[in-house]
Amino acid sequence: MNSVTLYDTTLRDGTQAEDISLSVHDKLRITEQLDDFGIHYIEGGWPGSNPRDIDFFREVQGLTLKRSRIVAFGSTRRGGITPGRDANLRAIIKSGVQVATLFGKSWDLHVKHALHVSQKENLAMIRESVAYLKKRLDEVIYDAEHFFDGYKANPEYALQTLEAAEAGGADLIVLCDTNGGTLPFEIGVVMDRVSERISTPLGIHAHNDAEMAVANSILAVRHGAVQVQGTINGYGERCGNANLCSLIPNLMLKLKISCVTKQNLTKLKDLSRYVAEIANLPHNKRYPYVGDSAFAHKGGIHVSAVRKVAETYEHVRPESVGNHQRVLVSDLAGKSNILYKAQKYGINVEGRSKEVGRIVRQLKQLENQGFQFEGAEGSFEVLMRKALGKGKRYFDLLGFRVINEKRGESPTDCEATIMMRGPDGRVVHEAAVGNGPVNALDQALRKALYAFYPELKEVRLSDYKVRVLTEKKGTSANVRVLTESCDGTDCWGTVGVSENVVEASWQALVDSLVYKLMKDKR
Repeated sequence: MNSVTLYDTTLRDGTQAEDISLSVHDKLRITEQLDDFGIHYIEGGWPGSNPRDIDFFREVQGLTLKRSRIVAFGSTRRGGITPGRDANLRAIIKSGVQVATLFGKSWDLHVKHALHVSQKENLAMIRESVAYLKKRLDEVIYDAEHFFDGYKANPEYALQTLEAAEAGGADLIVLCDTNGGTLPFEIGVVMDRVSERISTPLGIHAHNDAEMAVANSILAVRHGAVQVQGTINGYGERCGNANLCSLIPNLMLKLKISCVTKQNLTKLKDLSRYVAEIANLPHNKRYPYVGDSAFAHKGGIHVSAVRKVAETYEHVRPESVGNHQRVLVSDLAGKSNILYKAQKYGINVEGRSKEVGRIVRQLKQLENQGFQFEGAEGSFEVLMRKALGKGKRYFDLLGFRVINEKRGESPTDCEATIMMRGPDGRVVHEAAVGNGPVNALDQALRKALYAFYPELKEVRLSDYKVRVLTEKKGTSANVRVLTESCDGTDCWGTVGVSENVVEASWQALVDSLVYKLMKDKR
């Protein structure tokens, strides 16, 4: 086998994880990053289940995707009705996609106790639902839910469910280890048995309850699977799904199976951190391949050896997945990342190694304070342009004040005043009220800047997140504020860090507006 297709379900299965909730804007931003990376299929959600997923499928029509196909997810028809009367199937058609993934029951236990239908009716539900969508869409993928458990319990019936999907015209049949309890040595045996009965191409969807999802997916590929399903960082219900950030490099670098281009593989770490930031979760430094510690070496024999020949203690080149070698007692990495970003932003740094070195040192200081620039591309470009002397000073802050006033049981009143000097030397003094101190400050800042830069009226704050960085410090903890702003054409993220949430918000809000001015003047 030379290649497999990648099916990402971060936006659906991943959001079923504890502590993860993505807005429509979050899902759209992640969709663009997945497409840029080269994911073949992006499962956007279940259009018949909630308003947020309905909104996503409407909004995603406005994105210009280069590679990815958007997929709607849903179940087979309900028992006792025709597919045309099933609200879930009609919602999939209405979503506007051309690819759908249907799941159906493979385990007779579920047929009896979850669906409360006969085994014969379940087979009809699978066959008719697949056929109904196949007549109306380009592609239908069938997810055989709980297949491995179903096969162990009743192999003949489990295989009959696959034959029903094949008879309905499924383009791909995906075997799902939904409970995540199957061990690798079992995968190949079952895959081979299925291939004897089913001619439709097969895929794998593995959960990680036994810490085997990536291993099981690899074994499935070795036994003929042509598609792997998973999530970025392994996010998912319970213990998560197969982690695409581990699975993809294992397939490409170890098995020489093509998934994305080698160039796109170097974006893997950035993608992993980006999704973590948008999900408002800390990025696990010990993730294989993409974690900060994945290629970190500390002291003694390891450092001595790896400085001479990296292969002595590194199983792949860190740069192949967008990571870098770190020697913890003397971190040597950094400049290549700056040069890459400078090229991306169209900033000429040729012959300016001194300034680049200064940016690297500044970044390390900021990251030590808690700044993270994945998901905050706007702040990173503002920082780079200022450090290289290419950043214009758009205004001088003379001061601001934020007042919170609460009387009795009435709601808190918030007011912000700001004074600044514009590029023409004129001083403006503005005030605004808001539903919180950050909102009031945001409104006052914008009113003041509109006097000099009316184009900023195009900018709206579309997302605002706060993360506590030093949890044991209670209310004196450092916080990181991550914002997203849009102007009708582009969206960009900015970041601020401080012990004071208003100060951290100020940093992010100012960067968001300065970035807009820089962007328009490029």
